[in-house]
Amino acid sequence: MRTVTRTVGRTPLRVATAPAATRALSVRLFSSRKSQHKHIPTSKASINPGVLGALAAGALAGWYFYSGAETGPSNRDSWRKVNFHDVYKDIASLLEDEDYDDGSYGPVFVRLAWHASGTYDRKTGTGGSDGATIRFKPESGHGANAGLDVARARLEPLKKKYPHISYGDLYTLAGVVAVQELGGPTVRWRPGRSDEKVSEHCTPDGRLPDAAQGANHVRDIFYRMGFNDQEIAALVGAHALGRCHSTRSGYEGPWNASPTMFTNFFYTELLEDKWVPKKWDGPAQYVDKDTKSFMMLPADVAFKTDPQFRKYVEKYAADQDAFFADFAPAFTKLLELGVKFPTDAPVYEFKTLE
Repeated sequence: MRTVTRTVGRTPLRVATAPAATRALSVRLFSSRKSQHKHIPTSKASINPGVLGALAAGALAGWYFYSGAETGPSNRDSWRKVNFHDVYKDIASLLEDEDYDDGSYGPVFVRLAWHASGTYDRKTGTGGSDGATIRFKPESGHGANAGLDVARARLEPLKKKYPHISYGDLYTLAGVVAVQELGGPTVRWRPGRSDEKVSEHCTPDGRLPDAAQGANHVRDIFYRMGFNDQEIAALVGAHALGRCHSTRSGYEGPWNASPTMFTNFFYTELLEDKWVPKKWDGPAQYVDKDTKSFMMLPADVAFKTDPQFRKYVEKYAADQDAFFADFAPAFTKLLELGVKFPTDAPVYEFKTLE
C-alpha cells in the first residue's frame, strides 16, 4: 500500500491510499484487485473451497429483523461448512454503492460489527457478538442501533447464499472486510459464533456509549468490557469512517473529508482543528470553526481534553502505522468478547482484494 500526502482543509496529512474516486466530502476507496487470503490454523482442520455465485438482487425487507424467529441451519459448529474466503469476497462486493450515503456501506458495516459486539459485560458474561441478538427486538430498536437495519438488510442475501454461516460471524466479518477494504490494517478474525433463536437473550438498553457524555462515561462503558485506556483510544479512531445522521443518532455530519477511507484523520482533525459548539436545534455537538463542514461529538472531544486519552491521540495523530498496529488487536478483541470458540477454529488473516 503506497503512502502520499493529502491536504484536507489546512492540514497536510499522510495517509495510506489505493486507487480511489473523489466525491464531495468523501474519497471512496475500492479496488478490483484479486483476492488472496490465508488462515492461521489452530489445528489440522481445513475448510473446503467453495464457488462464488450470483448474489441475490437487492436488500431484503426482513420480518426476521424484528421477530424472535431464527432463519437458516447455523449453529456453533456449522462454520465448518463455510468457505470464508468466498464470504469475504462477497461482502467486499457489497461495499460500493453510488446511491448510499458517501458511496460505501463500509462505515455502517463497521458500526454493525461494533454494536453487535460492544454490549458485552464481563461480570455477567452476557452480551457480545455471540448470539447476534442485535437482529431481534428490543435490541434492534435501541436508540444507539438506529439505522443498522440498513446494514443487516444489505448482508441478508449472503446469509441466504451461505446458510451455515451464523449471523454473529457474518456481522463481525463484515466489519473486518470494511476496515481492510477501506485502507485499514489487517484484522485477525475467527469463526465459531452461534445464533440465539429467540429474542429473550437481548441485552438491556444502555450498554453502548452515549455520545453526549464525557471521559468518565466512556471509561465506564469500555472498562465493563475489559478494555484499557490505550485500547479505548485506538478503537475510537474508527470514527474516521462514516458520518452521523440526524434521522438516526440525532447528530449530523462527517468527522472528516474522507469518510470512506480508514485513516488516522480522526486524531489529526481532533487536535489540529478548533472545535466550536454547533448552532442548531439538534443535540449538542461541535463543528470545525473554519468551514463548519465537519463535526465532533461531545464524547469525541473528551479524548482531546482528558490527559490520559490525549497522549494516545497525539501518538496516533503523529503516526498512522502506530494507530493501525494498536487498532487491529483491539478490534479483534472487541469482536470476540464473550465468544466460546471451538478449539479448532482457524484464525484468518484475509488479504485485501487485488
